[in-house]
Amino acid sequence: MSSSRDLLQTLVAFDTTSRESNLQLIEFVRDYLAGFDVPCELIYNEQRSKANLFATIGPAKLSGIVLSGHTDVVPVDGQPWTVAPFELTERDGNLYGRGTADMKGYIACVLALVPSLVKASLRLPVHIALSYDEEIGCLGVRSLLAELEKRPVKPMLCIIGEPTELKPVLGHKGKLAMRCDIHGEACHSAYAPLGVNAIEYAAELIGELGRIGTRLKAPEHHDARFDPPFSTVQTGVISGGKALNIVPADCRFDFEIRALPSHDPSEVAQSLQAYAEQHMLPRMRAVSEQSDIRFSELSAYPGLATDAQSEAAELIAAFCGSREFGTVAFGTEGGLFDAAGIPTVVCGPGSMDQGHKPDEFVSLEQLTACDAMLQRMLLSISA
Repeated sequence: MSSSRDLLQTLVAFDTTSRESNLQLIEFVRDYLAGFDVPCELIYNEQRSKANLFATIGPAKLSGIVLSGHTDVVPVDGQPWTVAPFELTERDGNLYGRGTADMKGYIACVLALVPSLVKASLRLPVHIALSYDEEIGCLGVRSLLAELEKRPVKPMLCIIGEPTELKPVLGHKGKLAMRCDIHGEACHSAYAPLGVNAIEYAAELIGELGRIGTRLKAPEHHDARFDPPFSTVQTGVISGGKALNIVPADCRFDFEIRALPSHDPSEVAQSLQAYAEQHMLPRMRAVSEQSDIRFSELSAYPGLATDAQSEAAELIAAFCGSREFGTVAFGTEGGLFDAAGIPTVVCGPGSMDQGHKPDEFVSLEQLTACDAMLQRMLLSISA
């Protein structure tokens, strides 16, 4: 029987950076489950270079519990690691490596539970769900959820094992990432008024985005459960221009909205687009009729707001031994599970303070505590 630590060592060794395939890891898990006579389903992307995995242990026709994690990790490029990122290194009670906290530590604990799940007399099934491309917009899990939608019985609970130090989390913000392409008219900078400066118009639009963000900070929009307690906007990438003596014809910028679960982030995008159409395009087209401003969605996922009085909340409180429900600032696949009609909570080992950073780690203590939490879950659904 492999321990969660041993399994984590294997999982970390797979470079599942989002730009890479996750199939080696998925095939390892498939073969591992097959060793316990647990069949699983692989749901591939169009290129068959990546896959989700879904497996069920126990009475499949009943509602049960989903243990869900994403297999992809963020890049290590340019980060000053002091250990090999795709080898597990133990030091002072911590296990270092890319994905140890976010979130292969949880996946390792789930896999370590499999022998006990198989031996137990389960009253309810336990489902294992592993996804790809979470880090670039919760993309892969959508095809997995589409498959689950076809099934007659939906799970009663999904536990997303993102790192929360095993504190029960019932909510997080949603996200909408957008791109704005501005096309103007180039000319010699000595005759700047004859051109349409795409960079300057982009700056105006970014300024309007900032004013929208300021309005969202108003107390009437606050939700004290979140930090910060309001929806936020920010511009993260901008590019444009060819040379200083050429009025730039094109500029592009990417922006995001991190929205409270009660706030539809598309309202921000629609407001910005209305400003562009009403206040900017007429001035731009007065100089050049070819001027244009285009918006496109890059990625989006919904927020999560599970009721503290719900059965899902009661269950995770019992499993982790705490009713101190919280929220997190980062997004998860939880909102998508919830939107699919599967009540969802977030609870996993480690801290996101270590996630995405060089020398990412999870402590052995946290892994052991996660093993214990999953054992309590097992006991609660055993005959």
